[in-house]
Amino acid sequence: MSIQSLAVFCGSKHGNNPMFTQHATELGMLLAKNNIQLVYGGGSAGLMGSIADGVMENGGKVKGVIPKILLEWEVQHRNITELIISDDMHERKRIIYSLCDAALILPGGFGTLDELFEIITWNQLTIHDKEIYILNSGGFYNHLIQHMSLMKKEGFLYDEAVKRITILDNPSEFIQYIK
Repeated sequence: MSIQSLAVFCGSKHGNNPMFTQHATELGMLLAKNNIQLVYGGGSAGLMGSIADGVMENGGKVKGVIPKILLEWEVQHRNITELIISDDMHERKRIIYSLCDAALILPGGFGTLDELFEIITWNQLTIHDKEIYILNSGGFYNHLIQHMSLMKKEGFLYDEAVKRITILDNPSEFIQYIK
């Protein structure tokens, strides 16, 4: 699979485990070194800022998409290649999805889970056929992965969507997986 543009969904906070920030920064560096453009939520705070900084510090390209309402809350990143301002959260997600070849989910909160489940649902409904990766830094998504297994076991998931989710333990696995 050739990925030239990767959507990354993650928290606007750093979380409690320093590994989360380390992985975001490392992933940014790896994306830049492999000429993969980052497409993300456009913020400068938390993991969002860390991955964008990692890309930019290593000569890569970053396209951010931020809704008007979050310009003040997330403090838009002023040092990225391009910042697109959307009308609302729904348009933000639609634009991000349209600009990427695949999506990678890092640790985050409700917004990150919303983005993960929407992209999985769109995949299931054949609105897109993009690969979805989850970076399970420090086991952050272990419980969610177990719950998705339960949903499959109990007959609530379609195999096609589940088969498109790849779980990774560290950023270098992503690069190895796509090469």
